[in-house]
Parts: sequence; structure tokens; C-alpha cells
Amino acid sequence: MSSKVIENMVSWIDENITNDPTLEKMADYIGYSHYYCSAQFHEAVGITFKQYVSERKLVHALLEVRESKEKLLTIALKYGYSSQAAFTRAFAGNFGCTPNQYRKDTKLPA
Repeated sequence: MSSKVIENMVSWIDENITNDPTLEKMADYIGYSHYYCSAQFHEAVGITFKQYVSERKLVHALLEVRESKEKLLTIALKYGYSSQAAFTRAFAGNFGCTPNQYRKDTKLPA
């Protein structure tokens, strides 16, 4: 699989991050089986499709927490979290602070 196809996969994920991107949907878009896409994606990116989507959701959510005044629950639901508490746990586990702390402290890096 070419690097261009991997780039297309990554772009597709970002474009569909709030629409529940699944390996099957991406594979249909790319035109390969989901088993092949999964193996090639993991080999090229170094993590599984599911891990990558989770990380990208958090990054997109972090940017939205920083750049908007949207309620944290709304952001959590937008990025597929079942509750604000689940979002806060994932956010804090990845970034070392809660979304509320991050929003209040403009000195924290993005």
C-alpha cells in the first residue's frame, strides 16, 4: 500500500472524526478490505486504527475546548464519549489535566 493511500486514510479519519469513523467505513472509502487496511495502517502508523481514532478525537476535542466556549458535555458527546465524566477521564489521562483546567489555564500548551 502506498504512502498516498495511508495519507488518504489519515485525512479521511480527520474529516469524519465526529461521524463515528470505523475501519469498515474507511476501508469502503479506500477500496480495500478492512483486514488489509487494518494491517497496513498499523504497520505504517505504528498503532491500531482504533487507537489512532481515539487519539485524534482527543486532539480535536482539546482544540475545541481551547478555542470555543462550548459546554464540555457538548464537546464530549460530539466526539463520541458517553458522558462528560468519561471524556474528563480520557482527557486527563492523555493531557495531565481536566478539560476545565485546560480551558481556564491559557498557559498550557496545545
